[in-house]
Amino acid sequence: MKKVTLNIDGKKVETDEGTTILEAARGAGIDIPTLCYHEKLAPYGGCRLCMVELTSDKRTKLVTSCVYQVEEGLTVKTQSERLSKIRKMILELLLPLAPSGPVETLAKEYGVEKSRFEADTNFCVLCGLCVRYCAEVKKANAVCFTGRGVDKQITFVPGVAQNICPVCRECVPLCPSGLLPSEIEQVTIAPKI
Repeated sequence: MKKVTLNIDGKKVETDEGTTILEAARGAGIDIPTLCYHEKLAPYGGCRLCMVELTSDKRTKLVTSCVYQVEEGLTVKTQSERLSKIRKMILELLLPLAPSGPVETLAKEYGVEKSRFEADTNFCVLCGLCVRYCAEVKKANAVCFTGRGVDKQITFVPGVAQNICPVCRECVPLCPSGLLPSEIEQVTIAPKI
């Protein structure tokens, strides 16, 4: 496989062509925060926490590192004032939804103690890990997205989830809010998260 060389935070990184910036950074020991990424799943780019600044041909742009593939000669910044502001805003939006677990930990790391925004705490940040794991790895499609925009939610598929979810439970450790364990117990009663 062809090798690609790029610069991440001042560090020369050589990786395989087709690798994402997030994978290349992690391979070089550089941490980039994310909630919706998992190595067993196709890149999704839903949470936007893994956004980085990319410079190529003297132009700088923001890209989602979990979906953007490396290119020869790229210069990548994983930390900057601009990125910090973006991550703080994302975390401020997510904190009312899921005020514990990884969201709370990242919020503290980025100095977000309280959110300016209000939302019903439903402990779902719509990262899609459960939906994608069920579809891509288990091939069961027992959990899915329904609705659009502010009405988007995760739903257990009636007739499928009742038979699969209580015994499978493989998506439970992926959930950044910890909501799924209690919801799977109730899947035969209430099909929505």
